[in-house]
Amino acid sequence: MLHTRTTPAERRRALRAGLASGRLLRMPGALNPLTARLIQETGFDAVYLSGAVLAADLGLPDIGLTTSAEIAARAQQTARVTDLPVLVDADTGFGEPMNAARTVQLMEDAGLAGLHLEDQVNPKRCGHLDGKTVAPRAEMVRRVRAAVDARRDPDFLLMARTDARSVEGLPAAIDRARAYVDAGADAIFPEALADVSEYEAFRAAVDVPLLANLTEFGKTPLLDTATLENLGYNIALYPVTLLRIAMGAVEDGLRTLAAEGTQKSLLPRMQTRSRLYELLGYEEYAAFDSAVFDFTLPPGD
Repeated sequence: MLHTRTTPAERRRALRAGLASGRLLRMPGALNPLTARLIQETGFDAVYLSGAVLAADLGLPDIGLTTSAEIAARAQQTARVTDLPVLVDADTGFGEPMNAARTVQLMEDAGLAGLHLEDQVNPKRCGHLDGKTVAPRAEMVRRVRAAVDARRDPDFLLMARTDARSVEGLPAAIDRARAYVDAGADAIFPEALADVSEYEAFRAAVDVPLLANLTEFGKTPLLDTATLENLGYNIALYPVTLLRIAMGAVEDGLRTLAAEGTQKSLLPRMQTRSRLYELLGYEEYAAFDSAVFDFTLPPGD
């Protein structure tokens, strides 16, 4: 009730332990704090906060318009309500290496378990769009080193994302990933891999946890969890899945309401009031309120 029952330090250790276990962690992207709670209830291993989703929630494209403060605020709201580790998309670090350093501390203070920084330049693009530009490798190495130097909790996960596959080719992306690991990155996010052979090449070349980005309508095949486990990947990421499902349902519902003049036909597709209250823990709040306020004063002396 009101907040998570675990501390940020516990959740960071849990993410580290999960990555060290060798099993695949399933990580859907949350739309908001309420969906983060539902991700936990459904039995997933961690929660993700996508920069694309957070931008879209503000009615903005994913081109680096959001700020570190906006992302940290939503991250704190999300981390408050789930006992799962939360990983956040920190884009390019929101500026120069010093900005990346500040971003790390903002996300630590928000209660997150980790973040990833990417090697694009600003204005950045969605990782599955053409026309991306990557920063010089040395610049990204400085970005990673600044993040490592700024980290206060050694269990806070620092992941480096490389978008170089579709710009410079697979060998260059692998070389970049190795350089980022040498600079202190704990894990690697290889963006927009084209097929299973490329997943295999990355796994053979990089000896830290690897994330598979399973975003829809992109350049990467939607591999199932059994395949990813066999490939030796550590995280299966579904960053925008819930947003796409929800927005599809909203569009369809609005069209139906406009055409029929009533929402009656939509009722079977809605989450009920009782289910929402169950998810929110309404009864726990009522019990807490009664315990605090329903009392009588003892007689005076």
